[in-house]
Amino acid sequence: MDEVTTIILIGLGLVVLFAIIRTFRIVPEYERLVILALGRYAGTRGPGITIVIPFLESAVRVDLRERFLDIPAQTAITQDNAPIDIDFLIYYRVVDPKRAILEISDVVSASLNMATTILRAVIGDIDLDSVLSQRERINTMLRNKLDEITERWGLKITNVEIREIKPPRDVQDAMNRQMTAERERRAVVTRASGEREAAIAEAEGEKKAAILRAEGEKESQLLRAEGFARSLDAIYAAANSIDSNTLLLQYLEALKVIGASPATKFVVPMELTSMMANFTNALGNNLGNNNNGGNQQPPAKPAAPPARPTIPPSVNG
Repeated sequence: MDEVTTIILIGLGLVVLFAIIRTFRIVPEYERLVILALGRYAGTRGPGITIVIPFLESAVRVDLRERFLDIPAQTAITQDNAPIDIDFLIYYRVVDPKRAILEISDVVSASLNMATTILRAVIGDIDLDSVLSQRERINTMLRNKLDEITERWGLKITNVEIREIKPPRDVQDAMNRQMTAERERRAVVTRASGEREAAIAEAEGEKKAAILRAEGEKESQLLRAEGFARSLDAIYAAANSIDSNTLLLQYLEALKVIGASPATKFVVPMELTSMMANFTNALGNNLGNNNNGGNQQPPAKPAAPPARPTIPPSVNG
């Protein structure tokens, strides 16, 4: 009898302990409990210590933290009938625990399947070039369309990120060839631009050098003209100071040179006779002055110097 009572008491104690454990729940800040009382929704509880009546109420934990779905590579057909493989990530969080539990059986699996379906629909409306160059646009379209559907399930799609897009092999080869051609074109344009700038710089340098040379030549010509003018002035001044005797001596020197030549015919200018007469008069006056013994008479005023003679070249017989 005592053993049976002990067993009953132990059993009752275990039941009470289990009831206490099932009654008091500790709910973290990032979770909520959706309570069903006899199968009917009885509210959402948490966080902290929460009481759940055993055998009358059941609780379902819902995580409110932001989570992500890793969508494996999906094959989609673009608008221009090019097959591509796309894998992406979906970030979501539960904003309404009640609808996440009551409106759908498995909200994560439903979101995953819906994401792959919407992806194919979005890619089917875009051509291949746009798919490769407009990832942000595709991300926004996927997020908006998914958010419209999952909103009724209490889910909020916070972000969609495409990780990788793999076009077909032949398309990749064509893209590589196009990229190579574009780089070559840019290199040719850059080289042509550099050559043009170099040619312009060289032409400007040559222009400046020509200007400097012209200015130098101008200054040089001015200096030569100035020197030549000074020389003419000096010659003119010297010619004005030459008297008839000096001219006569120059004529005699010229005749001496002519006489030393092997020519048999000589051309003597007419002015030589008048100059010889003047020279004879001057010589006679000098001798007369010396014979008078100091009774010097003023010399006669010399005649005006004749025009500068020109000695023509001799003519050989």
